Amino acid sequence: MTWIDIAEDSPFGADNLPLGVFRYGDEEPRIGAAIGDQVIDLAPVASAHMLDGAQLFAQPTLNAFLALGRPAWRATRNWLLDLVRNENDRDTVEPHLIPQSAVTMQLPFEVADYVDFYASEQHASNLGRLFRPDSEPLLPNWKHLPVGYHGRAGTIVASGTDIVRPSGQRKAPDATAPTFGPSQRLDIEVELGFVVGTPSALGTPVSVDAFEDHVYGVVIVNDWSARDLQAWEYVPLGPFLGKSFATSISPWVVSLDALAASAVPLPAQDPPVLPYLAGKNLVNYDITFEVRLNGHVVSTPPYKDIYWSPAQMLAHLTVNGASVRTGDLYASGTVSGPEKNQRGSFIELTWAGREPLLVDGREHTFLEDGDEVTITAWATTAGGTRLGLGKVTGRITPA
Repeated sequence: MTWIDIAEDSPFGADNLPLGVFRYGDEEPRIGAAIGDQVIDLAPVASAHMLDGAQLFAQPTLNAFLALGRPAWRATRNWLLDLVRNENDRDTVEPHLIPQSAVTMQLPFEVADYVDFYASEQHASNLGRLFRPDSEPLLPNWKHLPVGYHGRAGTIVASGTDIVRPSGQRKAPDATAPTFGPSQRLDIEVELGFVVGTPSALGTPVSVDAFEDHVYGVVIVNDWSARDLQAWEYVPLGPFLGKSFATSISPWVVSLDALAASAVPLPAQDPPVLPYLAGKNLVNYDITFEVRLNGHVVSTPPYKDIYWSPAQMLAHLTVNGASVRTGDLYASGTVSGPEKNQRGSFIELTWAGREPLLVDGREHTFLEDGDEVTITAWATTAGGTRLGLGKVTGRITPA
């Protein structure tokens, strides 16, 4: 319950309260919490409450807050929950409620490092069938470790940023030599991203059981992909220019505490994993994505059946002694379900362009200039209610 008027279908109910960075008019960017269709301007509210660390909410990124660690994250969430539930706080909070329509959302945190995984068995199997039709869909290592690669932190952009069509080398299957030019097979990847708050020491792995001590929350990720550039360059070292030109993230960071009611058991893993990837409380989250192309729903990928848990991804990322830093982002890789309308990329939805989608009376395969893609997501709690993750949007502009 809350004294703030919130529409029943709002993604940002009183139990969510995600954090983000907003700009209001010509004022400096600062931190707010989303509730309904409004933003709570946290800096003046925290100052009025003489909250320890109130000045952190006046910062233009979440990084300083993220670095405080789990006890502070939990205390801040409890404070926010009390603010929106307690009628006695109304006079303090109400003057600092700003319509979301009046603000411009910024990149919520300064990204330190970016790692992208490949954790969906359905997605990996689909690409295996497409690229290696005469072989087993999954490569031999896939069920033994979370496969991933290091991306480019500097090209992670806020939702709403236009995506310039990348150019690079590509080679058609029947061509004798590569050519250079704009990508003709531009794609999306629907992913869930995990935001690291508490750093770890170089040389000290993070165990699966320490996941919640290091990860604050989640964002929606669209890892834009140039499939023709990727196909030519990825052997033998993997993704590079086909991925590094842009990755979009949603503006609101939903805390793990808010997501706790949406936790579901990890699917059975066979063969058994090595000890450093094993744990008693490994979970996924019951999250459904919705992909819209130019306003039309084309896919609804489910996250709950992802093979590798976020805790296992973090443990594998650090098992060699690599450290994580405040502001690190790691993502699940493309989320795809067993049904055709649950695939999280156009290369799967159109089966590499051989099965075009009919959208608004036109056939679509890969992205065209002017196309706009919007990904929304919501978590389903044990009680059947929805908790929104917001949305991430990008429009393709010419090379």
